[in-house]
Amino acid sequence: MRISEAVIERLVANEIDTLFGIPGKQTLPLNEAISERTDIEFIMARHETAVSHQAWGYAESSGGLAATVVIPGPGDMNAMNGLKNAKNDCTPLVHMAVETEPDVRGGDGIHETPPNTYDNVVKENVTVETPQSTIAELQRAIDIALTPPKGPVRVGVPKNFLPMDASLADPGETDPHSPAAPADDSVGDAAALLAAAERPIIVAGGGVRAADASSELAAVAERLGAPVFPTYKGKAVFPDDHDLFGGVLCGGTGTAVKEHIATADAALGVGTDFDAVSMHHWEIDVPDDLVHVTLDAADIGTGYDPAVGIVADAGRTLAALDTELAERSIAATGGRERARETRVAVDRRLADLRAVDESPITSVSALEAVRDGVPRDAVVTADAGGSRIWALVAFETYAPRDYVNPGSWATMGSSLPSAIGAKAANPDQPVVALVGDGGLMMCVHELHTLADEALDVTVVVFTNSDYAIISEDAERNYRMDEGEYGWQNVPLEFDAIASGMGLETMRAATPTEITETVAAAIDSDGPTLVEIPTDPYEPQASVWLND
Repeated sequence: MRISEAVIERLVANEIDTLFGIPGKQTLPLNEAISERTDIEFIMARHETAVSHQAWGYAESSGGLAATVVIPGPGDMNAMNGLKNAKNDCTPLVHMAVETEPDVRGGDGIHETPPNTYDNVVKENVTVETPQSTIAELQRAIDIALTPPKGPVRVGVPKNFLPMDASLADPGETDPHSPAAPADDSVGDAAALLAAAERPIIVAGGGVRAADASSELAAVAERLGAPVFPTYKGKAVFPDDHDLFGGVLCGGTGTAVKEHIATADAALGVGTDFDAVSMHHWEIDVPDDLVHVTLDAADIGTGYDPAVGIVADAGRTLAALDTELAERSIAATGGRERARETRVAVDRRLADLRAVDESPITSVSALEAVRDGVPRDAVVTADAGGSRIWALVAFETYAPRDYVNPGSWATMGSSLPSAIGAKAANPDQPVVALVGDGGLMMCVHELHTLADEALDVTVVVFTNSDYAIISEDAERNYRMDEGEYGWQNVPLEFDAIASGMGLETMRAATPTEITETVAAAIDSDGPTLVEIPTDPYEPQASVWLND
């Protein structure tokens, strides 16, 4: 069998049904192999930065493995942005890079880049050294990507290997490692601490999503009566409309949430590294009686010193903890009331922004109106930037795989390509991309991919003709003018841009119009862009919620 055919066969055997990429002369043997099959699809992006973000959106929204393929050098390096995003988010990808031939390496061949260039943006970087080892190395890479903590793995395959017929080494039977189980003594210690607390809280991170452990999280929260505070990467692992939901820990975390956490007498942090973004550089006070559950031992003691540290899978630990707590008397009372009080305080702080109903409206008003027009079961992707921070506090989410949100890498221009990946993974669900005009211009070429692939995705773009989150900071802290980094004098015409690429376009300016227009866009067939003008001079979440 030709190596190119064996590579595609191995991907399909690992339940990969979509390969994201941009074809080049070096990848054509793989594209030929795909063209002869009906069980795997090739989605062609317009820029390699989008390739890895498409795969990230696929994996984040499905919980499965995603795959990419790019050409050497420029293609590979363009994809690094999304690979780093996936690494930070512990998202499983297998990234196939067609490498320079071994006998040309070091001779400045076309697109040649030293393979170790990519070491720091992936979980592991695998270079195939012999034709015979290609499939075994590919399977090893897949296993590494799927072994918790999951992540992206790069596989460099020399381009001259792909068209070869070779006797391929059999990788044999493989099974990624099972996630680590917690020690019984640690679970007992954690249960004793939490059961004795009168005001416990739970901080839930993206590790809960990675472990598919939202039901286990809910069981422990309800048994303890503990308010839950998802981190920005954990948003949607616990429903926003649950009566124990307390608020999201993010750049826009406000005074009410901080005070609630500071007055707790015990905390369970699960699937989180308590990073600098969530915890405002660790200025948020966390109780001394802290139980910290994470898969990465290096997270323990970073920012906070836990009373009980557990290096284990979030799902297995939560299940064991729930069993242990069932045998104990729970001291806590009133958790639902405290969670409600915190939500009400945040809601009151948003009231003035929500009340703006004449164009240009605020992000809060716009996002809540969009939420009213989006079905509960839709997959929603968010971009980085000011709109994302407002979405974290003002856009309700309900299911862990139905909200795709960039983590600490926070790269702009990821929402649209991740929506493409999410739609490929979830063809029967509505998919909506939320993005600001600054972020959209960083991936605007992918509107054409949407049209070319006839993907029924609704792109909601909030237009304020400004990098508003930067302009606001520049004015407030650096004596610059209002709207310093705006382009108000040359506003973009997104209806012309999107329609020129083959999308239907709509526009809405008031909350009622937004809800109706977004609902109509979702009901229509094919990709649609909805433009919503917002106020470039509105306050930013990180400032407003802390005043």
